[in-house]
Amino acid sequence: MTPSSATANQPPAHRFSVAPMLDYTDRHFRVLMRQVSRHALLYSEMVVAQALHHGDKNKLLNFDPIEKPLVLQLGGDDPELLAAAAQWAKTWGYSEVNLNVGCPSAKVQQGRFGACLMADPERVARCVEAMAASSGLPITVKHRIGIDNHDSYAELLNFVDTVAAAGSQRFIIHARKAWLEGLDPKQNRTVPPLRYDLVQQLKQDRPKLLLELNGGLETLENCQQQLDWADGVMVGRAAYHHPLQWNQVDRELFNDEKAIPARASTVLRGLMPHTEQWCRDGGKLWPIARHLVHLVEGVSGARYWRRALVEKASKANAGPDVLERACLELEERGL
Repeated sequence: MTPSSATANQPPAHRFSVAPMLDYTDRHFRVLMRQVSRHALLYSEMVVAQALHHGDKNKLLNFDPIEKPLVLQLGGDDPELLAAAAQWAKTWGYSEVNLNVGCPSAKVQQGRFGACLMADPERVARCVEAMAASSGLPITVKHRIGIDNHDSYAELLNFVDTVAAAGSQRFIIHARKAWLEGLDPKQNRTVPPLRYDLVQQLKQDRPKLLLELNGGLETLENCQQQLDWADGVMVGRAAYHHPLQWNQVDRELFNDEKAIPARASTVLRGLMPHTEQWCRDGGKLWPIARHLVHLVEGVSGARYWRRALVEKASKANAGPDVLERACLELEERGL
């Protein structure tokens, strides 16, 4: 079961994407989401270029082919290290590379990358140019509309123009500014007001640029409204906490009339080959099962099903049979 290839009538994968989220969008969750949408663009967790240079590349980069189209998100500010990381992304078979210029965490700031790079568009441009030259892959940038008191439209426009000239092929814009001091990452996702109007103005002023909107998109209806002007939409925690809420994406956003909306049981059944291979290779079940607690919601017995799954899957010797039994329970109930 591999994602369908694009056709003349099918929009590009970036029309709907699932945001890179640290500790959430690992390879197991991405396989889960691929059961929900065959066409959506999926992202890795952020991988720091320096850690990739010194660390276990297989552990940091390996993925199941079913996950494609898949983007590797990188963090860093060193063009040379990022260029090498982009080369590895190509070797491993990623579809695109994305540079994180949006994370406001203190740890990321200490490394001088993430959202603080918005204050240095020339450096971001050098990074993008180096990654594009080394890999030949599409290079995109995920960023905020501004940081701290550097939040004017003119500064946003200058950032985008500078980075676009270096070869960035798409901009994923979280339509909130980031406060680098005074707000933690969670607060930075909710406290600064959403400014879709600034992103929309940017699209009007730079109509040839591909702009993808991120931030505050909680429903498919929200996404459809913004796609009247945006080139794509990116959903984060709403996808993680309510995966089946997005089971109409392929039909509604990608014009795939043959797509069958996923159910909890079909998602779990689709996960079984990945689960069996993972466990055969020595992996534990819990890293996969932990993502399933939001799969069944809003129906009678959902809490009992989740509690039983967590209890059984968290045992040290738990194997694929735990998910098989959980799947059979769902199939018997028509879920």
